[in-house]
Amino acid sequence: MGNSHDDITIEKLQQTLRQAQDEWTRLDAKRQLLTEQLSKKKTELEAYYDTVDVYEKARILLQQSAEYAREQAKQQMETLVTNALQYVFGPLFSFQIELEEHGNKAVAEFYVISDYEGVKIKTKPQDSRGGGVVDIVTLALRVALIETVQPKQTGPLLLDEPGKHVSGEYIYYLYEFLKSLSTMFGRQIIMITHNHHLAESGDKAFDVVISDGVSEVQEIDNT
Repeated sequence: MGNSHDDITIEKLQQTLRQAQDEWTRLDAKRQLLTEQLSKKKTELEAYYDTVDVYEKARILLQQSAEYAREQAKQQMETLVTNALQYVFGPLFSFQIELEEHGNKAVAEFYVISDYEGVKIKTKPQDSRGGGVVDIVTLALRVALIETVQPKQTGPLLLDEPGKHVSGEYIYYLYEFLKSLSTMFGRQIIMITHNHHLAESGDKAFDVVISDGVSEVQEIDNT
């Protein structure tokens, strides 16, 4: 009788242990999912703040410029961003800056104009065709700011994951646009990217892989 009672007790303990292990597995999987979601949201938030920062710098430049200089900067920005959008997404896109006087200060608002079957649709960049449009507008605005601000800033363009939300069908046009930027403004472009098509478009490319905590760098042959 004593042995039978001990067997039942051990079996119950084993069952309790299995239930606890199953519950731990479930909770651990949930924790991993939440951690991944948190990491993704943090990345999205950083990208949002980065985009807002570029827009605000462009607004401040336009607001603080004298009237003639403001119109010149506005035209340069509109032209460059429009060229970028059309280069990547086609001729039915353009970029427009609207300046309104509020008191003694000019307020700038940015819009993407798209043509759908002859109908002009005006939207904020963040509301236009997903994140790819925002990427291109932000990239072009950065370049426009660098080329517009006086005294003129010299040196290469340093880009971190340019066009990371641009879909695969448009990547070719993106790197062609980047090449045209380099030629147009006489600037070297140094960029970090996970996109192999962009990496292969460079005159020099390097593949960086982390192995056991150590970065290994290998040149990519783009010939």
